[in-house]
Amino acid sequence: MIDRLSRRTLGEAAAAAAALAVSRVGASTRAASTDKTLRFIAQADLRILDPIWTTAYLTRNHGYMVFDTLFAIDSDFTPHPQMVGDYTISPDKLTYRFKLRDGLAFHDGSPVRGVDCVASIRRWAARDALGQWLVPIIDTIAADGHTGFAIKLTEPFPLLIDGLAKVSTLPSFVMPERLADTDPFQAITEMVGSGPFKFSKEEFEPGHRVVYLKNTDYEPRSEPPSWASGSKVVKVDRVEWLNIPDAMTKAAALGNGEADWWENPPSGLLPALADNPEIALTPDNPMGIMTMMRFNQLQPPFNNLKMRQAMLLVVNQAEFMTALAGDPKHWNVCASFFTCGGPMTNEDGSQVLTGPRDFAAARRLIAEAGYNSEKITVLDSVELANSHIPALVTADLLKRLGLNVELVSADWSAISARRASKKPPDEGGWNVFGTAWVGIDTLDPSVNVMLQANGDAAWFGWPKDETIEGLRTQWIKAETFGERRQLAAAIQKRAFEVVPYIPTGQWTQMTAYRSNLKGVINAPALLMWNIEKV
Repeated sequence: MIDRLSRRTLGEAAAAAAALAVSRVGASTRAASTDKTLRFIAQADLRILDPIWTTAYLTRNHGYMVFDTLFAIDSDFTPHPQMVGDYTISPDKLTYRFKLRDGLAFHDGSPVRGVDCVASIRRWAARDALGQWLVPIIDTIAADGHTGFAIKLTEPFPLLIDGLAKVSTLPSFVMPERLADTDPFQAITEMVGSGPFKFSKEEFEPGHRVVYLKNTDYEPRSEPPSWASGSKVVKVDRVEWLNIPDAMTKAAALGNGEADWWENPPSGLLPALADNPEIALTPDNPMGIMTMMRFNQLQPPFNNLKMRQAMLLVVNQAEFMTALAGDPKHWNVCASFFTCGGPMTNEDGSQVLTGPRDFAAARRLIAEAGYNSEKITVLDSVELANSHIPALVTADLLKRLGLNVELVSADWSAISARRASKKPPDEGGWNVFGTAWVGIDTLDPSVNVMLQANGDAAWFGWPKDETIEGLRTQWIKAETFGERRQLAAAIQKRAFEVVPYIPTGQWTQMTAYRSNLKGVINAPALLMWNIEKV
């Protein structure tokens, strides 16, 4: 089954490897470039610009180019002030006062004010998993002078600073008040931030490239960079994100120096890349990627628990990982709803996923669910391996169970829009898709949006389970690590019972860039400051 699914991918990788070998001829004789433009082959075409409206990593990465954050965590998970200069917390832990550091300005020249921060926090909290826990206990949040703001709570919330410092889904980006006042469920398109790069609206060509220019007015902090915290010194004048659909063309562009960085080369091409001394090949983030199968619980047939349980009996993580990542050194089985290697990973309830696969029992559950050959729509983003390969494996698995399958293949922008639809599949909705999150986004119940089980307010798929929500509330309020470990185990056990999604493994996505790039920050998000071409 894996060989059948992977044949096209392997063929493309072989062709790309040949292109890479050809492009190396003569490349090493070129003089060192003094070009101050960083050319980056992005994972997909950037169509959604609002990093609060969507959880898509492509848009999150774009957000880091344009916007800044109040706080940011370092590689030790410690939050540090970023836009904030000083802050205090009252002895009863109910009042937080923040003062912005000097020199902060938006790209249109206007100063960053306390009211901008207040509006931005409100918009972020309406969409973020951790922020949604914060909203009900905010007594007041308001500007405190021109360059300050204060948050008063009705009860202590020990994760407030950690929430504002999130490095990934969703970072609390600060926007001008007039943009941040936009309905959080309506995407903004005007890009005015205060970050280290400026979005070049005039040069934006959807389907081809995104251009960012160095913000010469940006004043970086003095601390050394660590993940999204510390100094954000831009060492290039211009960054171009290129959208190149064909793997062979991408490989040739990287090999001959027309591109400096390829975000996500396919696993089949990694040996050829590793063999090229002019290319550095490294993990794209330090915590790996957790992959999963997500169900639409608003529409038949996966609104029926027995259908989801049937899939749980036949999913084989090794099949998904072999098709996606190839060499076992790049992946591992991870039967946990929390990042393997993280503090909350556990084995409670996981036997249903790690035991022998049982197609006969799965077919009995499908019959009990009353499935009657209804079409099952599988979403497939052909640009992203994290979506494309799992979609093929999932479709094949459904067919092996005798189900009626429709594979809907499209580019990422189309799939990302369709997955937000709550309509029936024949009206533009969906039934199941494969997705993935960097390890930091599934680390614990406060950040793992896939475990939200609050129905219509949950992430795409919209599961509803009061038990999971109650346990997540207890986890947020727990005061000790031991209590949180116990609650995480209880959450996982319940998740294996009601199946909001199925974990399909953990793998390491590699990224490739020309060896003359220095200062690349290995973090859970794509960060392009500190990089220089030498």
